[in-house]
Amino acid sequence: MKAKDVSVLFVVILIVAMMIIPMPTFILDFLLICNISVSLMILLVAMNTKEPLEFSIFPTALLLTTLFRLALNVSTTRSILSNADGGKVIDTFGSFVIGGNPVVGFVVFLILVVIQFIVITKGSERVAEVAARFTLDAMPGKQMSIDADMNAGLISEQDARLRRKKIEQEADFYGAMDGASKFVKGDAIAGIIILIINVIGGFAIGIGIHKMGFAEAASTFTLLSVGDGLVSQVPALLISTATGITVTRAASDGNLGSDIMKQIFNYPKLLYIVAGTILLLGIFTPIGLFITVPVAAALSIGAYTMQSAMKKEETRIEQVEMEGKEEDIGSPEKVLNLLQLDTLELEIGYGLIPLADKNQGGDILDRIVMIRRQFAIELGLILPTIRIRDNLQLPPNQYVLKFRGSRIASGEVYLDHFLAMNQGPEDSSIEGIQVVEPAFGLPAVWVNVDEKQKAELLGYMIVDPPSVIATHLTEVLKRYAHQLLRREETKELIENLKTTHPNLVEELVPGLLSNGDIQKVLQNLLREQISIRDLAMIFETLADFAAYTKDPKVLTEYVRQSLTRQITEQYAENGVIHVLTAGAKLEKGISDSIQQTEAGGYYLSMDPNISRKITETLQEQIEHVMNAGGQPIFLTSPNIRMYLKQFVDKILPTVPVLAYTELEPTIEIQSIGVVNI
Repeated sequence: MKAKDVSVLFVVILIVAMMIIPMPTFILDFLLICNISVSLMILLVAMNTKEPLEFSIFPTALLLTTLFRLALNVSTTRSILSNADGGKVIDTFGSFVIGGNPVVGFVVFLILVVIQFIVITKGSERVAEVAARFTLDAMPGKQMSIDADMNAGLISEQDARLRRKKIEQEADFYGAMDGASKFVKGDAIAGIIILIINVIGGFAIGIGIHKMGFAEAASTFTLLSVGDGLVSQVPALLISTATGITVTRAASDGNLGSDIMKQIFNYPKLLYIVAGTILLLGIFTPIGLFITVPVAAALSIGAYTMQSAMKKEETRIEQVEMEGKEEDIGSPEKVLNLLQLDTLELEIGYGLIPLADKNQGGDILDRIVMIRRQFAIELGLILPTIRIRDNLQLPPNQYVLKFRGSRIASGEVYLDHFLAMNQGPEDSSIEGIQVVEPAFGLPAVWVNVDEKQKAELLGYMIVDPPSVIATHLTEVLKRYAHQLLRREETKELIENLKTTHPNLVEELVPGLLSNGDIQKVLQNLLREQISIRDLAMIFETLADFAAYTKDPKVLTEYVRQSLTRQITEQYAENGVIHVLTAGAKLEKGISDSIQQTEAGGYYLSMDPNISRKITETLQEQIEHVMNAGGQPIFLTSPNIRMYLKQFVDKILPTVPVLAYTELEPTIEIQSIGVVNI
């Protein structure tokens, strides 16, 4: 253990020992001075923190200092009642501080207790209770605000994590302070009870055991008891003041001293008014000018000095801003910042700005949060932050999605309209703006509110503008999911898996496969919309076969076969899957064309005429199934699956190609056609 840890443990053990073992008076003197020092240090730390979380250990420190002070009370009470001696510190407070007058000392003690118990402690307790309640109530709103700022591009994901952590710590801190303030309240009550016990018990012991006279016993034990009470209450007052300062600090730019100087003395003209008022008191009241003139003069001089300093600061700030503008023009650092690209950007025309403004009812930011959550659940991919920016160069109703600065999708929506899509035959009676739905390419029409009711009665599917954008973004991002998984994201996924499966990760990385190899396998899966959420199963398969091959395409096929349950559930409906099967001639033609490279990889080398025939045949089958309203799915043997997928990708990349080994044996396979050449 470190020395700091041992020292804290030693202090706690010492506190417990003080309650049981009698202490010599010189040790008590030392500990009493330490108590005052620690209390003063805590007060100064509370005054110099910018925000409460900088002193997050304060609730625990409050408990320890209170326990330490009560242990000192037990030790000093034992010494006073046993030996009629409390040490030099208590004797000094009893004789020097209160002038040896027990009545004065008792009154001073009661005043300190009232100040601490009624004013400071009571107020601190109430503020801590309210702060804890409001902090907990405000947590959901703060979390939503962080998500909105992150989606708007105002903060990064790392900043969002830090802000969320800070919110949780604030809730924990104010909850702890609400409970810790009860310690201070109990300490004040204990101080009064201990004083009464010391006075009454000391008086009885002085007469009965020490054979003192009535006056001598009353004087001796009252002075010692009051001195002991003052020695305890001064640190207690400092601690309770620190408690009040900590829980009442709200927004702050610096420590307490700088905040007071900035905020209270930031209005020099008001100091002139105060100076004039004080001067008038000296003129028109018996107070006299001898006292009021120096105060008024000091206030006036302070106001003049502050005015001069504020003018100089304003001039300096203007100069710095001008110099900063000049430096920004040619600064290499500023130019380098222009080279940075955001992974995903959503640019909107000025007519769509209300969609991103919560004050105007816009919820596109919340929808983007849901899209990112949907991707994490369905594909196991954490989408990067989507930056939302307005672009005045765009048409007012247009939006553009950019991937690393390049446009990958765009669309147009009308805020005062609804998109109506007919699920049956076209109906020319619906009036509106004829368009093509951007996500799936279906014919649609933008209708106003009046036409919306008519379209609903005719069986049209009605979609509001934010839903159109969200659906379009979702489909486009699914198409580009494999490109969104870069080296950094892959490393984060590996590190996350390492927390739950450390042995599996250590076996695979970097001994068998590098991060780049794993990235390629995961990209291959995402390219065909296969979820990588079950990363442990994927790593298990890679660990089994990486010793035999390093080819990412071959490893991907092995991984797909280990995900049979997931793939079956993804494409089968009610235990049945309808497929287009590859004929024997097609499979043989592709299989005979597979060649092996010198590096051990595989590629397809086929006669162009045969390749063209295969493509035409596949296209005919795909169009036939889609015209009939079905979803084309190809089924073939595992050794040619990835090569057949290459042909299908040239026609329609969204059409899945499955292998027999990727489906559960219990699934019913119904063939709706055979593809052959």
